[in-house]
Amino acid sequence: MLSSFFQDTFWRFTVWAPEKQQMKLRVVAPFDKEFDMQKNEEGYFSVEVETKEKQLHYFFKPDGENDFPDPASQFQPDGVHKASQTIDHSTFKWNDSNWKSIPVNQMIIYELHVGTFSAEGTFEAIIPRLDELKDLGINALEIMPVGQFPGNRNWGYDGVYPYAVQNSYGGPEGLKKLVDACHQKGIVVILDVVYNHMGPEGNYFSQFGPYFTSRYHTPWGDAINFDDAWSDGVREYFSNNIIYWFEHYHIDVLRCDAIHAIFDFGAIHFWELAHQKVKQLEDKIGRRFYLIAESDLNNPKVIKMPEQGGYGFDAQWLDDFHHALYTLVNPSDKQRYYDFGSINQLVKSYNEGFVHSGEWVKFRKKKFGASSANIPGDKFVIFIQNHDQIGNRAYGERLCMLVDFEKLKMAAAAVLLAPYIPMLFMGEEYAEESPFLYFVSHSDKELIQAVQEGRKKEFEDFGFGEHTPDPQDENTFIQSILHWHKRNKGHHKIILAWHKELIRIRKIVASLNEFEKRNMQAKVINEKSFVLYRHSAGMEESTACFFNFSEDEVEFIASFTQPANKILDSKDHQWMKEPEKSQLHPDRITNNQPLSLKPSSVVVYHSGTSK
Repeated sequence: MLSSFFQDTFWRFTVWAPEKQQMKLRVVAPFDKEFDMQKNEEGYFSVEVETKEKQLHYFFKPDGENDFPDPASQFQPDGVHKASQTIDHSTFKWNDSNWKSIPVNQMIIYELHVGTFSAEGTFEAIIPRLDELKDLGINALEIMPVGQFPGNRNWGYDGVYPYAVQNSYGGPEGLKKLVDACHQKGIVVILDVVYNHMGPEGNYFSQFGPYFTSRYHTPWGDAINFDDAWSDGVREYFSNNIIYWFEHYHIDVLRCDAIHAIFDFGAIHFWELAHQKVKQLEDKIGRRFYLIAESDLNNPKVIKMPEQGGYGFDAQWLDDFHHALYTLVNPSDKQRYYDFGSINQLVKSYNEGFVHSGEWVKFRKKKFGASSANIPGDKFVIFIQNHDQIGNRAYGERLCMLVDFEKLKMAAAAVLLAPYIPMLFMGEEYAEESPFLYFVSHSDKELIQAVQEGRKKEFEDFGFGEHTPDPQDENTFIQSILHWHKRNKGHHKIILAWHKELIRIRKIVASLNEFEKRNMQAKVINEKSFVLYRHSAGMEESTACFFNFSEDEVEFIASFTQPANKILDSKDHQWMKEPEKSQLHPDRITNNQPLSLKPSSVVVYHSGTSK
């Protein structure tokens, strides 16, 4: 149910405020008039306004007092504090009627932030670059949150209107144009949504109803009320938001932020309710929609179906894989992930998924996690870079600024050859050197100061506190904008081609499209090297990916049932920043043949018929 929708000659407005005695609708443009609203037994106030105008600007007045924007506003053209605007979704002309989406296990995901992806910082400015992303092999675009936030600079996690598309990005029309363009090019659209908290500035929810509860606490304060008194309306608000994005914006997948900060101990968990609604929509429309979780629980329950006692997510982010890989690629920075750092942990993550599956974890100060050993790989999304892992560094350094070129290639191969769903962060594919910093544009002076001081305090233990970039400073944002023109020059061009080749191989080699754990095995070679074996479902073909993270050559006896041909070598001259230093591995190996792995290298051998 939308808070406002147009039908023939009238707009119908609805707002949930169960503890309020009265409610007024105040239309402020194109005319100024107040309307009394009627309340039903579930606490919803509604009224119909006869008019042929398609764009009304309006406020609600709880108990007839002050003007507040609509909590379920679909557009805030003048920011979080001003009037809400009606949107008639029937007026947009879609061109994707034949679109059927792409299964999760076929997705190559590309995460981006709209404001820093281009100099224009809009949805429409992304469209001209879709062809290059498609040429790279990307078929799924993940967009960081677009719910209206204060000002025009923000990661999106400080949004306060989950239904309203950010005005500075291009609003509802701009997002629909981007989604439509993506679908016409065969690209899935994933939208990051936040249901675990609301941003502080422009947050007027408590003026309407009990959206929050003091029963639980989160890093952002009181938790959203999913199971306390009056929670029915809150559950409807957020579960309907899921359907809203799928139905009115043709979004294919929602990535749900930090679901571990959502507390619900009711008989029907919020995610079970959401799962039911998504299935009903799928039956209605006739195509699949997907939900991906970010979870800090290390619990397989997240990706099990509700009938099995799970939450019903189609996949979840696998942070353990990132931590295990990162600490091998960049061991000098191990203090950031001090529970990780051994080759055995990375091998375990390949073989099972979760690294922490019941062991004592120093960071947690307890035994943590459960085993995911029997869960197929297409239930996990992996990465070596994302907005958090880059942006939550004091200076927002990307991996290419922290490790050498050879390690950068190895990290990319470790992700794209893995039996999981890979994700790149914007610019990663060509070694973008601009940072991705934390930035905001609040108007509340006390809030600005709190954010600035909080950011400094966060990095005091690392000795960065006094020199941390100011999140409120516009230059912090400007520094984070991509330099797209670099992608076809020098070493940027080489690493771009490397990513493209990895994706191409992944797509055409059958064994690299197999996600069952029984058809893959990672094995430790020594403390800084390992081999990943992957097999097709019928064992007709096999692929062996050898990784050596050390600065020394490593001798290894290869195990193959039949001779294997080399299909990728990071030491080939075409992948070298300095081609004259290339050190090629053998073109062909046989079973039990000694193989000398070059320092900081990855080499892939394949036996079978698909390549």
